[in-house]
Amino acid sequence: MGTGGVLRGQERGYLGERLGSFWEASVRRRGMQPDVPAPGSPWSEIVPGLWMGGHEFARRAGELEFAVVRDEFDLVLTLLRLPGHGPDDGVEHHVWPIPDGPLDGTQIAGVMRFAQAADDAMEEGRRVLVRCYHGYNRSGLVIAHALIRAGHTADEAIGMIRARRGPWALHNELFVEYLRAGLDTARLLEELAE
Repeated sequence: MGTGGVLRGQERGYLGERLGSFWEASVRRRGMQPDVPAPGSPWSEIVPGLWMGGHEFARRAGELEFAVVRDEFDLVLTLLRLPGHGPDDGVEHHVWPIPDGPLDGTQIAGVMRFAQAADDAMEEGRRVLVRCYHGYNRSGLVIAHALIRAGHTADEAIGMIRARRGPWALHNELFVEYLRAGLDTARLLEELAE
């Protein structure tokens, strides 16, 4: 035990400097986020072979279209599954539904597994799509972690994603804090809080 009945390592300042506003952001909920426009394309290539997308997009102003995956990709990693959005039979498809909000340790572990799967598939020369609802936050969390695993800093990964998917990519401040803290650290803290 540290001072004042607080476990060593949990006193203010130990991880606080690294986490910034992690604790503050973790209490925010999706309902407090601004209205977000649908993207102008179903998916965007972030780095060669790694695509980020969603289940709907707006090809023309105000007209939403479904983003249906057929056989454009070798591996599809889905964080929000909606019926009728593919992919075709024979395409490797994994589903790990998570909220666009605070994640528990198990959910963060799933994000990390998806990032590993994306990295492994890209090393094999496979085309990978990571998708969620609009292709902004949940898919961005997975792809950013994959880019961090490949040697980029969190801010570099976030910048690459926003440059290619658009300014709304990773607008979930909590997910940005998770990435800046490191998903291993975020997972540990969420598990301690459970």
